[in-house]
Amino acid sequence: MHGFKMPVRLSPVRKSSLLLLLPAVVAVFLPRALTAAVQAAPAESLSAEQAQVLVARALATELRTAQDTTHPMRYQLRKSTPRLTSTKDILETKDGDVARLVSLFDKPLSQADEQTEEARLNTLSSDPNLQRHRKQGEEGDMNIVLRLLRMLPNAFLYTYAGSGAGPTGAVQKFNFRPNPDFNPPDFETQALTAMTGVLSIDAAQERVTRLEGRLQQDTDYGWGVLGKLDKGGSIVIEQADVGGKQWRIARFQMRINLRILFKTKNIDTTEEMTQYTPVPANIDYRQAIQMLRGGASGAAKSSN
Repeated sequence: MHGFKMPVRLSPVRKSSLLLLLPAVVAVFLPRALTAAVQAAPAESLSAEQAQVLVARALATELRTAQDTTHPMRYQLRKSTPRLTSTKDILETKDGDVARLVSLFDKPLSQADEQTEEARLNTLSSDPNLQRHRKQGEEGDMNIVLRLLRMLPNAFLYTYAGSGAGPTGAVQKFNFRPNPDFNPPDFETQALTAMTGVLSIDAAQERVTRLEGRLQQDTDYGWGVLGKLDKGGSIVIEQADVGGKQWRIARFQMRINLRILFKTKNIDTTEEMTQYTPVPANIDYRQAIQMLRGGASGAAKSSN
């Protein structure tokens, strides 16, 4: 589970996990009459079928924007685990993401750490193969993401669970549970058969604002030989409009025990993404390094 990653529009969750990523379906396949009924019906009166379609409409947007690389951003990523808290300044480019470490445990880097980071950036700048390899990894992750996104609509059933207020307007909530008719085609999607949770959608923009999922039972991979996810593991993904109707991940949290062969890995990670700022779409990774070194933008400053 920990090896799956998310697309650039949902960055940087792709650095952590994908299995519980937002399910999606392409809206063109939805029955037009049913779609119109969903638009006209009050949320409180949604049938199970209408709820399924409304969720599908929002998730189709997530699938589409996952493939949109024309609106790169610079942002700050604060990642916390029981052992380490780090903050990075990250810039998305046509050559892939570039990051600069700016603080550890919410304190500025020591002189030694600054020198180490500068040396790393010098090496990266002088060796395009390093960045090319990074981008290839991101593209491989994207292929996995898109394959799963197109598959996941069949994995869950949705029921309307009420509405509330969100940052950009009304939010509609939907409970989801495994679809008993879904047969995972490979071990990568096995966890979907044990996941329940709540999906929240911004009604006006038809975008997912929050996904919260929890494993209801232990889940084996490869008949338990390859690995096992323990019951009770959870994931939370929060997404927001960061300006100009560009939606990005604002918070990601994962707590889960993953057993691989004879080892157990306890994953307890919280990632918070802030200070999103648009950047030119045509900058290359070397230009990004210079921008990260320059610091001046809000995204380059660590939290006080």
